[in-house]
Amino acid sequence: MNNLNHPRKTLFKTRLTALIASAVLATSASANEKLTLMLDWYINPDHAPIMVAEQIGAFSAQGLDVQIIPPSDPALPPRLVAAKQADLAITYQPQIHFFADQGLPLVRVGTLINTPLNTVISLDKSIKTPADLNGKTVGYSVSGIEQATLDTMLKHENLNANAVKLINVNFQLTSALLTGKVDAVIGGYRNIEALEMTLQGKDPVVLNVEDYGVPAYDELIIVANRDAVAEPKIKKFLIALEKGTAYLRAHPEESWKVFARQHPELNTPLNHQAWMKTLPLFATEPAKLDKPRYQAYEQFLFDNKLIKKITPVEQYATEMN
Repeated sequence: MNNLNHPRKTLFKTRLTALIASAVLATSASANEKLTLMLDWYINPDHAPIMVAEQIGAFSAQGLDVQIIPPSDPALPPRLVAAKQADLAITYQPQIHFFADQGLPLVRVGTLINTPLNTVISLDKSIKTPADLNGKTVGYSVSGIEQATLDTMLKHENLNANAVKLINVNFQLTSALLTGKVDAVIGGYRNIEALEMTLQGKDPVVLNVEDYGVPAYDELIIVANRDAVAEPKIKKFLIALEKGTAYLRAHPEESWKVFARQHPELNTPLNHQAWMKTLPLFATEPAKLDKPRYQAYEQFLFDNKLIKKITPVEQYATEMN
């Protein structure tokens, strides 16, 4: 029984080693600093760099235990951050301007997607530019911002806002087009609705808003409470996010397969194509801030009477170096 290679002793040592390893991992996990990230919507390909950062252990490598939470109400995440009930939230650049105008203590600390996703989409091949919308019916979902965007595109083509008839299609953009209820829609994303049309055998005309006078903007951004901007864990999160983005771009199909296994309900042809289509749109340097871009969009909103005043960029956006 003194033989060290006795099967029972070997089994005991194996179990003891496993227990020690588990204890070390548990201690390490508990030592990581917790950070709560509220998504803008349910998990989808727009969140790919976050999901991949989690896949490759980039957050834990920064000493973070990141809780990724989809919201029950898409309007809620930034307000939870403003109320200090969450550390970070994903939202949209246009929204941060509205929040600043309302005096909410929110600051953009990072960028997830640094190009607009918004488009005008049509199945009418005679529509090649916004000028061809003259006399047409256009569906929209969000009043104010989408109307201002379309008006700017029409003005760029020397048309007045009343050159088109607007119909609120209540977020049924794809069905409104497919059923012929409208000639075009504004608000469809180039990496979702346009792909959805293609998968249904259609060949949509897609007009990117920034090509027709609308200032370019960051589609998805990360916001923190103004009082928490200096907390080290926020910078650590952005470092991990950058690593996730780099890995995603280097291994798009491999990371998709892992994502699809982890979220089998999202393993669809549309989400797979959206995963690939969105790759070039993610910010390679999430912490970097394009200050002139924010100033230009602030001016655009002010000129269209969507905000009451011009707020200095420094009050609602920062570069996390």
